Amino acid sequence: KREADVLRAVPGVLSVANVTQMPMSRDGSTSSVAIDRRQERESSSAGMYISGDSLVKTFGLKVVDGRDFLPQDFVEINENENRELPKTLMITKPLADKLWPGQSAVGKTLYFGTGDEAQGVQVIGVVERLQTAHTEVGERGEFSVHVPARLYGNPGALYAVRTEPGQRDRVIKEAEAALRKSSATPMILQTKTTEEDRKDRYRADVALSWMLITVSVLLLLITCSGIVGMASLWVTQRRKQIGVRRALGARKLDILRYFILENFMITSAGVFGGVLFGLSLNHLLVTKLEMARLPVTYLVGGAVVFWALGVLAAYGPAWRAASISPATATRSA
Repeated sequence: KREADVLRAVPGVLSVANVTQMPMSRDGSTSSVAIDRRQERESSSAGMYISGDSLVKTFGLKVVDGRDFLPQDFVEINENENRELPKTLMITKPLADKLWPGQSAVGKTLYFGTGDEAQGVQVIGVVERLQTAHTEVGERGEFSVHVPARLYGNPGALYAVRTEPGQRDRVIKEAEAALRKSSATPMILQTKTTEEDRKDRYRADVALSWMLITVSVLLLLITCSGIVGMASLWVTQRRKQIGVRRALGARKLDILRYFILENFMITSAGVFGGVLFGLSLNHLLVTKLEMARLPVTYLVGGAVVFWALGVLAAYGPAWRAASISPATATRSA
Protein backbone atom coordinates (compact mmCIF):
# COMPACT_ATOMS: atom_id res chain seq x y z
CA LYS A 1 0.00 0.00 0.00
CA ARG A 2 2.86 2.37 0.75
CA GLU A 3 4.35 1.79 -2.69
CA ALA A 4 0.99 2.41 -4.34
CA ASP A 5 0.63 5.70 -2.46
CA VAL A 6 4.11 6.74 -3.62
CA LEU A 7 3.16 6.02 -7.23
CA ARG A 8 -0.14 7.89 -6.96
CA ALA A 9 1.73 10.96 -5.71
CA VAL A 10 3.80 11.21 -8.90
CA PRO A 11 2.50 14.04 -11.14
CA GLY A 12 0.82 12.69 -14.26
CA VAL A 13 -0.40 9.43 -12.70
CA LEU A 14 -4.13 8.86 -13.22
CA SER A 15 -4.56 5.47 -11.60
CA VAL A 16 -2.53 2.74 -9.86
CA ALA A 17 -3.46 -0.88 -9.21
CA ASN A 18 -1.54 -3.70 -7.57
CA VAL A 19 -2.11 -6.71 -9.83
CA THR A 20 -0.77 -10.24 -10.29
CA GLN A 21 -0.34 -10.12 -14.07
CA MET A 22 -0.62 -7.89 -17.11
CA PRO A 23 -2.32 -8.46 -20.47
CA MET A 24 0.00 -9.80 -23.20
CA SER A 25 2.89 -10.12 -20.73
CA ARG A 26 3.15 -13.92 -21.32
CA ASP A 27 3.69 -14.31 -17.58
CA GLY A 28 0.59 -15.09 -15.57
CA SER A 29 -1.63 -17.72 -14.03
CA THR A 30 -4.86 -19.37 -15.13
CA SER A 31 -7.47 -21.39 -13.29
CA SER A 32 -10.04 -23.96 -14.34
CA VAL A 33 -13.62 -22.74 -13.90
CA ALA A 34 -17.02 -24.43 -13.96
CA ILE A 35 -20.66 -23.47 -13.53
CA ASP A 36 -21.40 -26.46 -11.30
CA ARG A 37 -19.03 -28.18 -8.88
CA ARG A 38 -20.67 -31.52 -9.74
CA GLN A 39 -19.34 -31.39 -13.30
CA GLU A 40 -16.94 -34.13 -14.31
CA ARG A 41 -14.85 -31.67 -16.30
CA GLU A 42 -14.26 -27.94 -16.00
CA SER A 43 -16.15 -25.66 -18.37
CA SER A 44 -13.10 -23.63 -19.35
CA SER A 45 -9.93 -21.99 -18.07
CA ALA A 46 -9.51 -18.29 -17.36
CA GLY A 47 -6.72 -15.84 -16.68
CA MET A 48 -6.60 -14.79 -13.01
CA TYR A 49 -6.29 -11.06 -12.42
CA ILE A 50 -6.05 -10.66 -8.64
CA SER A 51 -5.90 -7.03 -7.57
CA GLY A 52 -6.50 -5.00 -4.44
CA ASP A 53 -7.79 -2.16 -6.62
CA SER A 54 -10.42 -2.05 -9.31
CA LEU A 55 -8.87 -2.51 -12.74
CA VAL A 56 -11.74 -0.76 -14.50
CA LYS A 57 -10.06 2.66 -14.41
CA THR A 58 -6.44 1.53 -14.58
CA PHE A 59 -6.94 -0.85 -17.52
CA GLY A 60 -9.69 1.22 -19.11
CA LEU A 61 -12.25 -1.58 -18.91
CA LYS A 62 -15.88 -1.12 -19.92
CA VAL A 63 -18.51 -2.61 -17.62
CA VAL A 64 -21.33 -3.95 -19.83
CA ASP A 65 -23.38 -5.75 -17.19
CA GLY A 66 -23.61 -5.50 -13.41
CA ARG A 67 -21.33 -3.18 -11.45
CA ASP A 68 -17.75 -2.43 -10.48
CA PHE A 69 -16.32 -3.46 -7.11
CA LEU A 70 -17.18 -1.55 -3.95
CA PRO A 71 -14.60 -0.99 -1.17
CA GLN A 72 -16.20 -3.71 0.97
CA ASP A 73 -15.73 -6.28 -1.82
CA PHE A 74 -11.95 -6.33 -1.37
CA VAL A 75 -10.36 -8.79 1.05
CA GLU A 76 -6.79 -9.41 2.20
CA ILE A 77 -5.17 -12.76 1.51
CA ASN A 78 -1.87 -14.09 2.80
CA GLU A 79 -0.36 -15.98 -0.13
CA ASN A 80 1.56 -18.30 2.20
CA GLU A 81 -1.36 -19.27 4.43
CA ASN A 82 -4.82 -18.52 3.09
CA ARG A 83 -6.07 -19.49 -0.37
CA GLU A 84 -9.74 -18.76 0.24
CA LEU A 85 -11.21 -16.56 -2.47
CA PRO A 86 -13.40 -13.46 -2.00
CA LYS A 87 -17.18 -13.67 -2.27
CA THR A 88 -17.44 -11.69 -5.52
CA LEU A 89 -15.63 -11.27 -8.82
CA MET A 90 -15.95 -9.83 -12.32
CA ILE A 91 -15.54 -11.73 -15.60
CA THR A 92 -15.20 -10.84 -19.27
CA LYS A 93 -18.11 -10.96 -21.70
CA PRO A 94 -16.54 -13.68 -23.89
CA LEU A 95 -16.20 -15.90 -20.82
CA ALA A 96 -19.76 -15.09 -19.73
CA ASP A 97 -21.08 -15.99 -23.19
CA LYS A 98 -19.13 -19.24 -23.07
CA LEU A 99 -20.43 -20.28 -19.65
CA TRP A 100 -23.99 -18.89 -19.81
CA PRO A 101 -24.89 -18.33 -23.48
CA GLY A 102 -27.89 -16.06 -23.95
CA GLN A 103 -28.10 -15.30 -20.21
CA SER A 104 -26.87 -12.60 -17.87
CA ALA A 105 -23.90 -13.78 -15.84
CA VAL A 106 -24.58 -11.32 -13.02
CA GLY A 107 -25.71 -13.15 -9.91
CA LYS A 108 -24.46 -16.51 -11.18
CA THR A 109 -21.95 -18.59 -9.20
CA LEU A 110 -18.61 -19.42 -10.78
CA TYR A 111 -16.70 -22.38 -9.36
CA PHE A 112 -12.93 -22.71 -9.42
CA GLY A 113 -12.40 -26.36 -10.23
CA THR A 114 -14.88 -29.18 -9.65
CA GLY A 115 -15.76 -31.46 -6.78
CA ASP A 116 -16.73 -30.80 -3.18
CA GLU A 117 -13.69 -28.59 -2.54
CA ALA A 118 -14.37 -26.27 -5.46
CA GLN A 119 -14.86 -22.69 -4.25
CA GLY A 120 -17.88 -20.81 -5.55
CA VAL A 121 -17.77 -17.05 -6.15
CA GLN A 122 -20.64 -14.80 -7.21
CA VAL A 123 -20.33 -12.80 -10.43
CA ILE A 124 -21.26 -9.15 -9.82
CA GLY A 125 -20.04 -7.58 -13.05
CA VAL A 126 -19.08 -8.25 -16.66
CA VAL A 127 -16.48 -6.24 -18.59
CA GLU A 128 -16.43 -6.06 -22.36
CA ARG A 129 -12.94 -7.47 -22.79
CA LEU A 130 -9.69 -8.14 -20.91
CA GLN A 131 -6.98 -10.10 -22.66
CA THR A 132 -5.18 -12.83 -20.76
CA ALA A 133 -1.47 -12.68 -20.04
CA HIS A 134 -0.76 -15.29 -22.72
CA THR A 135 -3.29 -13.87 -25.21
CA GLU A 136 -4.28 -17.18 -26.75
CA VAL A 137 -5.60 -17.25 -30.31
CA GLY A 138 -9.36 -16.88 -30.60
CA GLU A 139 -11.92 -16.19 -27.91
CA ARG A 140 -9.87 -18.02 -25.27
CA GLY A 141 -7.55 -15.03 -25.25
CA GLU A 142 -10.40 -13.02 -23.68
CA PHE A 143 -11.37 -15.51 -20.94
CA SER A 144 -10.39 -13.57 -17.80
CA VAL A 145 -11.63 -13.07 -14.24
CA HIS A 146 -10.95 -10.11 -11.95
CA VAL A 147 -10.67 -11.15 -8.29
CA PRO A 148 -10.85 -8.36 -5.63
CA ALA A 149 -8.08 -9.32 -3.21
CA ARG A 150 -5.02 -7.65 -1.71
CA LEU A 151 -2.22 -10.20 -1.57
CA TYR A 152 0.60 -10.01 0.94
CA GLY A 153 3.35 -12.32 2.08
CA ASN A 154 5.33 -12.00 -1.15
CA PRO A 155 8.42 -9.75 -1.25
CA GLY A 156 7.73 -8.78 -4.85
CA ALA A 157 4.88 -6.67 -6.21
CA LEU A 158 3.53 -5.75 -9.64
CA TYR A 159 1.85 -2.41 -10.22
CA ALA A 160 -0.11 -1.22 -13.23
CA VAL A 161 0.08 2.55 -13.68
CA ARG A 162 -2.10 4.63 -16.01
CA THR A 163 -0.67 8.02 -16.92
CA GLU A 164 -1.91 11.15 -18.60
CA PRO A 165 -1.51 11.16 -22.40
CA GLY A 166 2.03 12.05 -23.44
CA GLN A 167 3.42 11.80 -19.89
CA ARG A 168 4.37 8.12 -19.81
CA ASP A 169 8.16 8.36 -20.24
CA ARG A 170 8.49 11.16 -17.72
CA VAL A 171 6.27 9.39 -15.19
CA ILE A 172 8.33 6.19 -15.49
CA LYS A 173 11.55 8.03 -14.60
CA GLU A 174 9.99 9.98 -11.73
CA ALA A 175 8.17 6.91 -10.38
CA GLU A 176 11.39 4.88 -10.25
CA ALA A 177 13.17 7.72 -8.46
CA ALA A 178 10.30 8.15 -6.00
CA LEU A 179 10.19 4.44 -5.14
CA ARG A 180 13.93 4.23 -4.54
CA LYS A 181 13.84 7.36 -2.41
CA SER A 182 10.96 6.03 -0.28
CA SER A 183 12.65 2.69 0.47
CA ALA A 184 15.17 2.25 3.28
CA THR A 185 16.71 -0.72 1.44
CA PRO A 186 17.79 -1.05 -2.20
CA MET A 187 14.93 -1.91 -4.58
CA ILE A 188 15.07 -3.96 -7.76
CA LEU A 189 12.78 -2.22 -10.23
CA GLN A 190 11.75 -3.33 -13.69
CA THR A 191 9.41 -1.23 -15.78
CA LYS A 192 7.72 -2.21 -19.01
CA THR A 193 5.06 -0.48 -21.06
CA THR A 194 1.98 -2.13 -22.53
CA GLU A 195 3.31 -1.19 -25.95
CA GLU A 196 6.46 -3.21 -25.30
CA ASP A 197 4.41 -6.17 -24.05
CA ARG A 198 2.30 -6.02 -27.19
CA LYS A 199 5.33 -5.94 -29.48
CA ASP A 200 6.98 -8.84 -27.66
CA ARG A 201 3.78 -10.90 -27.67
CA TYR A 202 3.06 -10.45 -31.37
CA ARG A 203 6.61 -10.26 -32.74
CA ALA A 204 6.61 -13.89 -33.89
CA ASP A 205 3.04 -13.58 -35.21
CA VAL A 206 3.92 -10.47 -37.21
CA ALA A 207 7.01 -12.16 -38.66
CA LEU A 208 4.93 -15.21 -39.61
CA SER A 209 2.28 -12.96 -41.18
CA TRP A 210 4.85 -11.20 -43.37
CA MET A 211 6.33 -14.54 -44.38
CA LEU A 212 2.89 -15.84 -45.37
CA ILE A 213 2.15 -12.61 -47.26
CA THR A 214 5.42 -12.98 -49.18
CA VAL A 215 4.67 -16.61 -50.02
CA SER A 216 1.12 -15.69 -51.08
CA VAL A 217 2.36 -12.92 -53.38
CA LEU A 218 4.89 -15.29 -54.96
CA LEU A 219 2.17 -17.91 -55.49
CA LEU A 220 -0.08 -15.27 -57.08
CA LEU A 221 2.72 -14.28 -59.46
CA ILE A 222 3.30 -17.93 -60.35
CA THR A 223 -0.45 -18.36 -60.91
CA CYS A 224 -0.55 -15.30 -63.16
CA SER A 225 2.41 -16.52 -65.21
CA GLY A 226 0.74 -19.92 -65.53
CA ILE A 227 -2.49 -18.34 -66.78
CA VAL A 228 -0.56 -16.25 -69.32
CA GLY A 229 1.29 -19.32 -70.54
CA MET A 230 -1.84 -21.45 -70.84
CA ALA A 231 -3.78 -18.69 -72.59
CA SER A 232 -0.91 -18.12 -75.02
CA LEU A 233 -0.82 -21.86 -75.77
CA TRP A 234 -4.56 -21.91 -76.43
CA VAL A 235 -4.22 -18.97 -78.82
CA THR A 236 -1.43 -20.72 -80.73
CA GLN A 237 -3.40 -23.97 -80.97
CA ARG A 238 -6.56 -22.21 -82.15
CA ARG A 239 -5.17 -19.84 -84.75
CA LYS A 240 -7.13 -21.57 -87.53
CA GLN A 241 -10.32 -21.55 -85.46
CA ILE A 242 -9.80 -17.87 -84.74
CA GLY A 243 -9.29 -17.14 -88.43
CA VAL A 244 -12.46 -19.01 -89.41
CA ARG A 245 -14.50 -17.13 -86.82
CA ARG A 246 -13.07 -13.82 -88.00
CA ALA A 247 -13.86 -14.75 -91.61
CA LEU A 248 -17.44 -15.54 -90.61
CA GLY A 249 -17.85 -12.06 -89.18
CA ALA A 250 -16.64 -12.30 -85.58
CA ARG A 251 -15.35 -8.98 -84.30
CA LYS A 252 -12.19 -8.46 -82.27
CA LEU A 253 -14.40 -7.88 -79.23
CA ASP A 254 -16.06 -11.27 -79.76
CA ILE A 255 -12.69 -13.09 -79.82
CA LEU A 256 -11.47 -11.15 -76.80
CA ARG A 257 -14.65 -11.91 -74.88
CA TYR A 258 -14.47 -15.60 -75.81
CA PHE A 259 -11.01 -16.18 -74.35
CA ILE A 260 -11.60 -14.05 -71.25
CA LEU A 261 -14.92 -15.81 -70.53
CA GLU A 262 -13.29 -19.20 -70.98
CA ASN A 263 -10.53 -18.30 -68.54
CA PHE A 264 -13.08 -16.83 -66.11
CA MET A 265 -15.01 -20.11 -66.04
CA ILE A 266 -11.85 -22.11 -65.32
CA THR A 267 -10.82 -19.63 -62.62
CA SER A 268 -14.30 -19.85 -61.08
CA ALA A 269 -14.00 -23.61 -60.77
CA GLY A 270 -10.73 -23.18 -58.90
CA VAL A 271 -12.17 -20.42 -56.71
CA PHE A 272 -15.20 -22.47 -55.67
CA GLY A 273 -13.02 -25.49 -54.97
CA GLY A 274 -10.67 -23.37 -52.87
CA VAL A 275 -13.54 -21.81 -50.92
CA LEU A 276 -15.01 -25.21 -50.09
CA PHE A 277 -11.61 -26.53 -49.02
CA GLY A 278 -10.98 -23.42 -46.90
CA LEU A 279 -14.36 -23.69 -45.17
CA SER A 280 -13.83 -27.39 -44.46
CA LEU A 281 -10.35 -26.82 -43.04
CA ASN A 282 -11.55 -23.89 -40.92
CA HIS A 283 -14.45 -25.96 -39.56
CA LEU A 284 -11.96 -28.64 -38.54
CA LEU A 285 -9.73 -26.08 -36.78
CA VAL A 286 -12.72 -24.51 -35.01
CA THR A 287 -14.11 -27.81 -33.72
CA LYS A 288 -10.81 -29.48 -32.82
CA LEU A 289 -8.57 -26.57 -31.76
CA GLU A 290 -11.20 -23.93 -30.85
CA MET A 291 -9.70 -21.43 -33.27
CA ALA A 292 -11.61 -18.42 -34.61
CA ARG A 293 -14.00 -18.80 -37.52
CA LEU A 294 -12.84 -17.55 -40.89
CA PRO A 295 -14.64 -14.27 -41.74
CA VAL A 296 -16.79 -14.46 -44.86
CA THR A 297 -15.28 -11.19 -46.08
CA TYR A 298 -11.89 -12.92 -46.42
CA LEU A 299 -13.38 -15.57 -48.69
CA VAL A 300 -15.25 -13.02 -50.80
CA GLY A 301 -12.20 -10.79 -51.04
CA GLY A 302 -9.96 -13.70 -52.03
CA ALA A 303 -12.41 -14.82 -54.72
CA VAL A 304 -12.60 -11.30 -56.19
CA VAL A 305 -8.80 -11.03 -56.23
CA PHE A 306 -8.40 -14.33 -58.08
CA TRP A 307 -11.12 -13.45 -60.59
CA ALA A 308 -9.48 -10.09 -61.27
CA LEU A 309 -6.02 -11.66 -61.62
CA GLY A 310 -7.41 -14.30 -63.96
CA VAL A 311 -9.00 -11.69 -66.23
CA LEU A 312 -5.91 -9.47 -66.25
CA ALA A 313 -3.56 -12.38 -66.92
CA ALA A 314 -5.68 -13.63 -69.82
CA TYR A 315 -6.22 -10.19 -71.35
CA GLY A 316 -2.82 -10.03 -73.11
CA PRO A 317 -3.04 -13.37 -74.93
CA ALA A 318 -6.73 -12.76 -75.67
CA TRP A 319 -5.94 -9.38 -77.24
CA ARG A 320 -3.24 -10.94 -79.41
CA ALA A 321 -5.76 -13.55 -80.51
CA ALA A 322 -8.28 -10.86 -81.38
CA SER A 323 -5.66 -9.04 -83.45
CA ILE A 324 -5.04 -12.02 -85.76
CA SER A 325 -6.40 -11.37 -89.25
CA PRO A 326 -8.42 -14.13 -90.98
CA ALA A 327 -5.97 -14.42 -93.88
CA THR A 328 -2.94 -14.77 -91.61
CA ALA A 329 -4.64 -17.34 -89.39
CA THR A 330 -5.82 -19.60 -92.19
CA ARG A 331 -2.57 -19.33 -94.18
CA SER A 332 -0.36 -20.18 -91.17
CA ALA A 333 -2.63 -23.08 -90.18
